[in-house]
Amino acid sequence: MEIGGVSSLYTDYLQNQSAAETKLKETIHGTDYSQASEDELLGACKQFEAYFLEQVFKEMEKTVDCFKADQGSNPNNNLVDYFGDNAIQDLAATSTELQGLGLAETLYEQMKRNYNL
Repeated sequence: MEIGGVSSLYTDYLQNQSAAETKLKETIHGTDYSQASEDELLGACKQFEAYFLEQVFKEMEKTVDCFKADQGSNPNNNLVDYFGDNAIQDLAATSTELQGLGLAETLYEQMKRNYNL
């Protein structure tokens, strides 16, 4: 794969990541959950927990990923970062769906009380 293709792929990924973060912020700040169904409310809470887990996993990765510093200017670094970030996102979403931390359920119960659902 040519270096320009990898760079383009990584640039697209960064733009999509930024768009996803913007969408999450708009969902949190721009949505009136007083009219939301219980499923919509639980879905938003699970989305938040998955995002939270993703950030925790990324910080954990920084503590053990010392081999990246030794790679220098390898043109595949962007590609490795791209697929690594996607793997972390998938892991966070799967962890939330299968078991989770209980954060989504706690947040859901609190929001139900706040919105009288």
